[in-house]
Amino acid sequence: MVGGGIIGLSLAIALRKRSATVLLVERGQPGREASHAAGGMLVDCSLETPSALQSMAEASARMYPQFAHEIEVESGAKVDLRDDGTLVIPPPEHVHERRGFPVSELLTAPLTELEPELIEQPAFYLRERSVDPRSLSSAAIKAAKHVGVDFSSGDPVNSVSLSDGRVTGVVTAKTSFLASKVVNCAGAWSGQIPPHSFPTRPVKGQMLCLAMPTRTLLRHVIRSPKAYLIPRSDGRLLVGATVEEAGFDKRTDLDTIQRLHRAALELVPRLRDARILEDWAGLRPGTPDGLPILGATATPGYYAATGHFRDGILLAPITAKLMCAVIEGSQPELDLAAFSPSRFL
Repeated sequence: MVGGGIIGLSLAIALRKRSATVLLVERGQPGREASHAAGGMLVDCSLETPSALQSMAEASARMYPQFAHEIEVESGAKVDLRDDGTLVIPPPEHVHERRGFPVSELLTAPLTELEPELIEQPAFYLRERSVDPRSLSSAAIKAAKHVGVDFSSGDPVNSVSLSDGRVTGVVTAKTSFLASKVVNCAGAWSGQIPPHSFPTRPVKGQMLCLAMPTRTLLRHVIRSPKAYLIPRSDGRLLVGATVEEAGFDKRTDLDTIQRLHRAALELVPRLRDARILEDWAGLRPGTPDGLPILGATATPGYYAATGHFRDGILLAPITAKLMCAVIEGSQPELDLAAFSPSRFL
């Protein structure tokens, strides 16, 4: 496995459970790139979700409770999976309808009862979950080690080794490893590993984290046109996020962070009493058509599971399941033709 984000970790665990010998090779520290920076909203139904991805998103969302439970059991750690739901504040031009239903009919209770501190405005409720990607990744690393996945950290893969046109392993900056099968899960860095140049690119996202005045100030995820707010069970609140084409630049910008902070205060004025804990930027792996790259490449033994853009956390369970089938040579339960690596060749 090349890449130690939540996609690589989930697939490594799933393959190991099927008795494969698995080595996960990570250029830095496992779980410290896009997975560490993500918000963790498990959005399985969104106007932003490409139609080709909808079935995968819905299937993965259904898998999440069992997926999280298994990682908790195998790691002995909590992942903070929450199911309080999401309150969506639509743009003004969409305020009167959502898929043909009046907004007023899509709340389970008056907004002032659901979130007393949220400014009164049109909103609708979605039965979505959220998860803390940092605790999830940390637990997944422990779970992977528990089931016998081996790790090599701090050593980037420079190329995939071939012999007679077949995969024989990988070459890293420090050494080389033999393997009959290699899966590229390197996220935004996937395209930098020969022999295939996958058209992944880094898409920057800036966020900040607040310490809420009380742990229960907000229960629901709040999604609005200006920002989204994601409460954690320990009292933290994430505010995000930008979508920027900025290369591999992970620096934060003060004006951007302040704009996100102001957007949070406009939604929940009591956050003026919240302390800013940190801000950061992550690099999502984007693709030209906005769809992940999943499946076997033209090179025997070489596979791709990358390019998940903003949905890497959500799609981890289904990606692991589908890619296990592909790697084992069986038929995956969902059609992966739209995500084939060959579409870019």
